[in-house]
Amino acid sequence: MNEAKATIINYKKMEQIDTAYQLQPIEQRSYLVNGEIEAWHGQTEDVYSPVYVDDADGLKPYRLGSHPVLNKEAVLKVLDAALNAYDNGRGQWPTMRVKQRIECLSLFARKMKTQRNEVVKLLMWEIGKTLTDSEKEFDRTIEYIIDTIDALKNLDRESSRIQNNGGIYAQIRRGPMGVVLCMGPYNYPLNETFTTLIPALIMGNTVIFKPARYGVLLINPLIEIFKTCFPAGVINIIYGHGAETAGTLMQSGKIDVLAFIGSSRVANILKKNHPKPNRLRCILGLEAKNPAIIMPDADLKLAVAECLTGTLSFNGQRCTALKMIFVHQNISTEFIEMFTKSLNQLKAGLPWEKDVSLTPLPEVGKTDYLNSLIDDALAKGAKIMNNGGGVVEYNFMQPAVLFPVTANMSVYKEEQFGPVIPIVAFNDIEQPIEYIVNSDYGQQVSIFSSNADTVAQMIDPLVNQVCRVNINSQCQRGPDVYPFNGRKDSAEGTLSVSDALRVFSIRTLVAAKNNDGNNKLVTAIIEGRKSNFLNTDFIL
Repeated sequence: MNEAKATIINYKKMEQIDTAYQLQPIEQRSYLVNGEIEAWHGQTEDVYSPVYVDDADGLKPYRLGSHPVLNKEAVLKVLDAALNAYDNGRGQWPTMRVKQRIECLSLFARKMKTQRNEVVKLLMWEIGKTLTDSEKEFDRTIEYIIDTIDALKNLDRESSRIQNNGGIYAQIRRGPMGVVLCMGPYNYPLNETFTTLIPALIMGNTVIFKPARYGVLLINPLIEIFKTCFPAGVINIIYGHGAETAGTLMQSGKIDVLAFIGSSRVANILKKNHPKPNRLRCILGLEAKNPAIIMPDADLKLAVAECLTGTLSFNGQRCTALKMIFVHQNISTEFIEMFTKSLNQLKAGLPWEKDVSLTPLPEVGKTDYLNSLIDDALAKGAKIMNNGGGVVEYNFMQPAVLFPVTANMSVYKEEQFGPVIPIVAFNDIEQPIEYIVNSDYGQQVSIFSSNADTVAQMIDPLVNQVCRVNINSQCQRGPDVYPFNGRKDSAEGTLSVSDALRVFSIRTLVAAKNNDGNNKLVTAIIEGRKSNFLNTDFIL
């Protein structure tokens, strides 16, 4: 493993850091259950930052605080709270008018905005995300909540009319599924978590939310807001180890929906723990190995810029990151020279420093794993094409561009999820297409070409292998109104502002034969506003 002295990042003493970004440890000793912030007197776990701080004992990871490690008894108490709040669909929240649930979410969004600075600061300290990206994540999350509210209004308007077919009147609406276990990823511990949590809530489900392992404390400033804005038991927040928390919940057989963003290995374990698999609905965002394919007629300047951002935004720790670059043999030398030159201009540093692009990695042991991929590739004929590539300083790794990468190397197939950039030279377009066909993953691909015929011929087979083909741009999730999903082992279920409302609900209808008695009955219910489901209210 390559290792360097502390010279890449200028670590500081806490008092030398701008006061706006200084952070005092948060000793969290509570969790949210049944509408109460309940004190926890049991085991806790320390939280450390990927950012090192200089103190009397030298440089070491800054201790950010601690959080509860709930036991099975506490977890089952939380489960009971969520079950009671749902009450087999008879609870206050699942039977509430859509307009009232929207009012709760609107209030939550307004109150959440007041905690922007604190959440952004914790994003930087907990996962090493840059200030700019942390601010974007928070703002995008608020925008997502607002867009979700608007989408539900539209959906409810479409459902407000009574249909008449075959002599039967019916009103079709979407109803909740039950109790949702929501678990988000560490790379987007706020935004991607909320893209499942928010639609699950607004559709009338009750939720048990377990924050990501890295990014756990940033939920702390929001707990009181959750408590204030929702009825008791509708949203519950747990902390601890997976086996004791998620494992216990799944083994109970009482979880109706699993919303999980992470690895397929963990997702498979959770699903197998559930004793009633036919009852369980899963919404999963999993791994990806998204490739870029750069044709000889591509705009190289554009391709380099997009691939640089695509591979190294948040140090490559994104499921949508470009994790393999196929470049045509005729332009491979020029592309690599331009790419490494641009890479060398990226600034490494602390998350809040101006113009920083590369930051320390939050995952413990990650640099060891990445170095194992690099060493394997070097032993099998690849070279590091950029100066300092793969050099490690504590938990920071200088990005490494590997070339030529071949099929017998681990990095060819494994999702590196970090700043290691494998490049393959190809002559026949069938090589990258076969790579995608044989891959375990099928999320996205990026095509770089200026030839309409070339692009068209690639689109048709690729749309049947991946769920998004990007033309002359990096892979990405947004805008959030577009579908976000994947084939093979990359996803289960589709997420977008509108799709998420559908995956966390089920179509339900009330029907009656068209006769005088039923017509009078249904009219009395509607005109008397006697039912929250069977009504023709129109939400403006």
